[in-house]
Amino acid sequence: MACSKLFFSCLLLQLTFLFLVPEVAHGQGLKVGFYQKTCPNAEAIVKEVMGQVMSVAPSLSGPLLRMHFHDCFVRGCEGSVLLNSPTNQSEKNAIPNFSLRGFQTIDRVKTALEKACPGIVSCADILALVARETVLATGGLSYDVETGRRDGNVSILNEALNDLIPPTTNITILKADFAKRGLSVKDLVVLSGGHTIGTSHCSSFSDRLYNFTGKGDADPTLDSKYIARLKLRCKPNDQTTLVEMDPGSVRTFDIKYFDLIQKRRGLFTSDSALLDDSETKAYLDLQIKTGGSTFFEDFGVSMVKMGRIGVITGTAGEVRKVCSKVN
Repeated sequence: MACSKLFFSCLLLQLTFLFLVPEVAHGQGLKVGFYQKTCPNAEAIVKEVMGQVMSVAPSLSGPLLRMHFHDCFVRGCEGSVLLNSPTNQSEKNAIPNFSLRGFQTIDRVKTALEKACPGIVSCADILALVARETVLATGGLSYDVETGRRDGNVSILNEALNDLIPPTTNITILKADFAKRGLSVKDLVVLSGGHTIGTSHCSSFSDRLYNFTGKGDADPTLDSKYIARLKLRCKPNDQTTLVEMDPGSVRTFDIKYFDLIQKRRGLFTSDSALLDDSETKAYLDLQIKTGGSTFFEDFGVSMVKMGRIGVITGTAGEVRKVCSKVN
């Protein structure tokens, strides 16, 4: 999901928000087909534009899927990751979000929707619908997306630094961070499966190669042959090179990612951590043994649950005319 440092004070703030407005945190006001009367072709428009984009830029699938994650885990699913700041102090300017690409795609979808139904479809809903289309375009199953989100008008760089879960996170913290957002241990392992598509900067895992304990060593839980291969791509202090999270299958939504973790080739510490819990490991084993018998459907279910985090509905917030700025 992203590399960052966690700050306890902001986590307490997030928890306080969730407890103060539980009806918002649990997605009240969302429903499948929210725009059926006000913009009946909304989802078809998103599908059409995404089909055009994926046909010429399939490498955007990973970043566009991740954009929905990064939005939901900071302030909830209300489109704050899309906002620009004249002083470069919005969420998209935080280091964990440097890997996000495809903001122009979101703008392209928004422009098409504004032409058809001015002021109706929120940018937050666009992120959720685009994520579904990227899954479908890369070989995953479609799923019904709940819509009805409104857009927030606040985006703060430090909140992204504090709230996005870093790739260095262990299983205990992973479970706690998902639980406070209303997501289960199963949701954790299922949504981690989103790493089946996309790439990562070397800086997100280089410590596992060169300085795992601060003594110039490598992570002993990482396969030694995989370490050697990664070192050929990533030199110390490399901040720019991109590496496939699911080598050889980077643009295909499949279960190879789980197979890699079992072989001790999960790219991030947070990937390898899925072997450290009996429930997450059992899920990995089941999907590998059965060829992903339930993963594709499970992913849709967990995405819907994630899409309910901290939503703004009803008359709160706004529906932005341009996704990168407040009205």
